[in-house]
Amino acid sequence: MPDSQDRSWFARLGPKQWLIFAVGGVGFGFDTYVLLILSLVVQPALSEMLIAKPGSPVFNMWVGRLFYIPAVCGGVFGLLGGYLIDLLGRRRLMFWSILAYGFATAAAALAKTAYQLLFLRCVAFVGVSIAFVSTLAWLAELFTEREEREGVIGYSQAFGSTGGLLVSGAYFVAVTLSPRLPAIYAGHAAWRYTLLTGLIPAALLLITRPFLPESPIWLTKKNEGTLKRPRFTELFSPALRKTAILTTLMTACAYAGSFGTLQHVARIVPGLPAVRDLPRIAQQQAVSGYQALSEFGGLFGRLIMAYLIVRVVNRKRLLQAFILPGVLLVPFVFFLPALSDTNMSRWGIFAIGIVVVAQFTFWGNYLPMVYPTHLRGTGEGLSANVGGRMLGTSAAMLTTSIANFAPGGTTFRQLAFAAGAVGLLSFAVGLAASFWLPEPPKEILPD
Repeated sequence: MPDSQDRSWFARLGPKQWLIFAVGGVGFGFDTYVLLILSLVVQPALSEMLIAKPGSPVFNMWVGRLFYIPAVCGGVFGLLGGYLIDLLGRRRLMFWSILAYGFATAAAALAKTAYQLLFLRCVAFVGVSIAFVSTLAWLAELFTEREEREGVIGYSQAFGSTGGLLVSGAYFVAVTLSPRLPAIYAGHAAWRYTLLTGLIPAALLLITRPFLPESPIWLTKKNEGTLKRPRFTELFSPALRKTAILTTLMTACAYAGSFGTLQHVARIVPGLPAVRDLPRIAQQQAVSGYQALSEFGGLFGRLIMAYLIVRVVNRKRLLQAFILPGVLLVPFVFFLPALSDTNMSRWGIFAIGIVVVAQFTFWGNYLPMVYPTHLRGTGEGLSANVGGRMLGTSAAMLTTSIANFAPGGTTFRQLAFAAGAVGLLSFAVGLAASFWLPEPPKEILPD
């Protein structure tokens, strides 16, 4: 049960504010849903589109393209989208970006070639990148009282961790019901029906859009003619340079901890001593168990951060309380299996899920507080999209590259060592940089 402080800010929300809260939560949930859907559909989709077999160099090349090229597009065009958020409005860009990623995901169900699938994934990733930063700016400017603002942004972001659970359920339903669903290209491929569920967020947004207001802060300045024109170069002016560089670097470190470390656990587990001699089905069940612990750890981490961020004013200390345990946990969880051929700690994976994913919620609350109104979307776009989605996700490729020459003796142990090395590096750099992190204003948004 929430304490009286929780009840106080929850109790102050009216019906329209609850709707805004819900739209933010659903938006963050489907952001994750659309990003994670590829991990489920990539192999069956490419198996249908390519002559190459799974595991072959050509097949692996296309898997890499589908994961990384859209991330680069998300970083580049997400930065441009942040600029447009400041120029054209928060609600407008949020609306069109969610429609873009919803319809692009659904259209991918009709893709006939790998190039078509890649193009539509790029559109979807760009839409997600813009939707994320526009929603953050929108929520921050609609809830001007500190406890309400921090609580709404923090708890709505917690819904992001439900995206993985929802998409897993959607794929299970698609696999189960696909023989009875209308044929697509004379077939009943479950991956195509799963992609069609991308229409859900678009439909929900179309229903609720008439009830969603534009940011009053941005709109008032726009109508009065006092809204400054956003400029990328202003992010590197003396007043903002330190903030822009540090938040971009540290957001990249947070994403690197996920994509360079946690995302490789599913490929490490089959080589663990307690798993490698099991039948294939039992191995996949073990993989699912570790993956579930990671996902639930991430959800728990988001909830803890959302709870604390309302109460802990010192942002630097709050972030360090999550980064420091990561520096200590990664060697224990990843290097021991790599160098001693021992089993990977399940609770260790759960704990790393907590400290990695909690950082995403931290940055979602922090970034709107350090940029002025006319640069809020642009600054968020630089930090979250260029730093996180483009630079941070490239850690996945760094891990696989290190694994080629890492110690361990087997491919599984080499991958565990590489994932541990990248994870330790990301936490160590993030911890060092955190000592220079500026403290944002305590109550009001920068004008």
